[in-house]
Amino acid sequence: MTTGAAPTLDTYLAEFARHGGTDDGYLRQHWPRFVRTKAIFEQDWRRRDARVLDLGAHWLHQALLFALDGYRVTAADLATTLAAPNVAALARAHDIALVEVDDLAAPAALARLPDNAFDVVIAGEILEHLAFNPVGLWREIHRLLAEGGRIVVTTPNHYALTRRHAARWTSLLEGGGITVDEILATPTHGHHWKEYARSEVVRYFTRLSQDFAVHRALYVEDAAAAPEPVARRVARAVRTCVPLLRERLHVEIDLPRKACGVAIEPRWDRG
Repeated sequence: MTTGAAPTLDTYLAEFARHGGTDDGYLRQHWPRFVRTKAIFEQDWRRRDARVLDLGAHWLHQALLFALDGYRVTAADLATTLAAPNVAALARAHDIALVEVDDLAAPAALARLPDNAFDVVIAGEILEHLAFNPVGLWREIHRLLAEGGRIVVTTPNHYALTRRHAARWTSLLEGGGITVDEILATPTHGHHWKEYARSEVVRYFTRLSQDFAVHRALYVEDAAAAPEPVARRVARAVRTCVPLLRERLHVEIDLPRKACGVAIEPRWDRG
């Protein structure tokens, strides 16, 4: 695989296969998101040798795209994921450093990394999964991110026009977020505990630190990953025309200076 050109999906899948394989179905489904995230970020980012931390890197599906283009990539995720032979082999082949982080609420592994260690932090589809107070995590990220650096966040759009959300709109008595049945019946960290509006993600980071400056905040509609039924094609067409209803939020946060830090101190008695 050559550096500098976006690979085709088939070529990308073949690279994973050479090192023991991956979850092909997941990669096929999310491939448009991985490619689009990188393309949007690179619209005005020129440093291909930048140090990148992929937080919640999973099977390295996003991380490898950056590594192939010359970025110096570190991938952080659960030890059980990163220790898998196929993941470890792929990382070795592409000089992706692996950092095992088993508890993002108390990320001791990140605390061992030096200050200003990264120029870019990618938080792809993890914001909605943080079922704990995230201030400590972002304090670590602020410390690790060098001045002039950028955080790239993608997360589902709460107002997206999808079958799942449309079904919920039919019942005005239901709360937001995941359902009670999902909470009680499924033992997983995969829930979308909180799905955000664009204004909320902006507020999230501007409240975290006066050092953070929102670079862009977009509603994004990715290309279809495979042929879709008519109803989904119609919904996609509507979302394409109405940005508020698009699938995903893409928010980038710059760190032009490190003066104030993350000053929020969570308290149990806060109303």
